[in-house]
Amino acid sequence: MNNFAKKLIAWHAVSGRSGLPWQGNRDPYAVWVSEIMLQQTQVATVLERYPRFMNRFRTVKKLATADIDEVLAEWAGLGYYSRARNLHACAKQVMQEFSGKFPSDPILLEQLKGIGRSTAGAIAAFAFHKRAPILDANVKRILARLFAVEGVIQDKSVNDRLWQLANDLLPSQPENMPVYTQALMDFGATWCTARKPVCMGAEKKCPFAKECQANLSDQVLALPKKVTKAKSPEFDCDMLLLRVDNFVLLQKRPSKAIWGGLWSLPESVWVPKTEKARKSSPTLKEVLTITLTEESIAGLAKSIKELKRGNQIKHIFTHRRLWMQIWEGNPLKTLEFVSPNLKWVQLSQLGGYGLPQPIKILLQGLSLARGDDPKN
Repeated sequence: MNNFAKKLIAWHAVSGRSGLPWQGNRDPYAVWVSEIMLQQTQVATVLERYPRFMNRFRTVKKLATADIDEVLAEWAGLGYYSRARNLHACAKQVMQEFSGKFPSDPILLEQLKGIGRSTAGAIAAFAFHKRAPILDANVKRILARLFAVEGVIQDKSVNDRLWQLANDLLPSQPENMPVYTQALMDFGATWCTARKPVCMGAEKKCPFAKECQANLSDQVLALPKKVTKAKSPEFDCDMLLLRVDNFVLLQKRPSKAIWGGLWSLPESVWVPKTEKARKSSPTLKEVLTITLTEESIAGLAKSIKELKRGNQIKHIFTHRRLWMQIWEGNPLKTLEFVSPNLKWVQLSQLGGYGLPQPIKILLQGLSLARGDDPKN
């Protein structure tokens, strides 16, 4: 398909997306942030959050020197928090190893924290006009349909075949790389979509209708082949909501856990719903024991008169569902803890902490009830 790049660029001139805040920017830092943020996040969400993030961390140096809690707080609500931790680590790496300047070589870019081969290709293409291929989920779908690539795309042989096609189809002129790369992304996101590609309707005509092997063989919705997903497992946990006046007790989560590095409510181990449920009304000591460390329990047990069963919150992750039972208590005073991962935080200062979205909503509700502004 020798004319693929030319036809795709022509399509983009008429039907591609335009006016997005990250488009037309050759600053590799800005390109990098947008590419990471757009991974597994809808464009509509990024349209709001990207300018805000860039305004707060205007340069790679500012991001590298920021506290990780500040970065996670700005990322809160976007999900997949390892991306934020990798952004922070990568910024430090760029400052230390490349004197604050992103390398233009895709191979060097790929060695940076959190940057895979496709993201490296996108940065190289947009910022440096390098002839580097990308192969995100949208591009895999386009190529699998155009060339009727059989097999599950997670298989290495299939993935290698798609990478080869992606490289073979690159435009010959480096200056065309930004528009070509953007066109690939747009075509997969808006025309060659997973469930309702334009070729399945009558309103628009795909520029590759006569060349697409999936279209010619009536296999558009069958390609690419997908792995059958197992049903998402469900879990229960208990969470402890302790308040003293306008302070709430937060606990920092392990960096490699779900919601890694965020501040949340002290919680118990997640228990699969298939396991036998515990009794409906655990004692104060039982709740403290399953949510806090031993050194934290003694003082609180004496300071709290009773725990009240609060709401049960359901949160849906990509690959699991979590039911959180909230237990509310009001200690007589804010006790000091040895662990640096336990902290009493003012409700009005919650905006400075990265919080899991369901916990953020819960605590913002408390702030609004008190008349505090959680964003300050």
